[in-house]
Amino acid sequence: MRTWTKTCLDLVLILVFSVIGRASHSESLTPLGILTTGWPFLVSGVIGSVVACRFLRVGWLKEGAIVWVTTAVVGLALRALTGGGMAPAFMVVATVTLGLLLVGWRFVAFLVGRRKG
Repeated sequence: MRTWTKTCLDLVLILVFSVIGRASHSESLTPLGILTTGWPFLVSGVIGSVVACRFLRVGWLKEGAIVWVTTAVVGLALRALTGGGMAPAFMVVATVTLGLLLVGWRFVAFLVGRRKG
């Protein structure tokens, strides 16, 4: 799968993460609201995805772990630096959810690829 495709999938799932977060707190689901919540993770997700997929070119699990950790750590740091909420429960839920989404789709793609091969 090409870097562009992987990066787009990562970004779509980060947007899903933002929508789930806003919906769980009864916040409006407007495009601006979703982007306001998601921008730190979208920026960090692009960085992690491009580095892992384009420059490192590692296996699916390492790639997913790099994207996940970069997205979670840098995203939380950007959120903290810009005055976003940093409750410990949010940090845990964000990290776990991003891991499930960003590593999870790669695992599914790996399984589908094995069945075809």
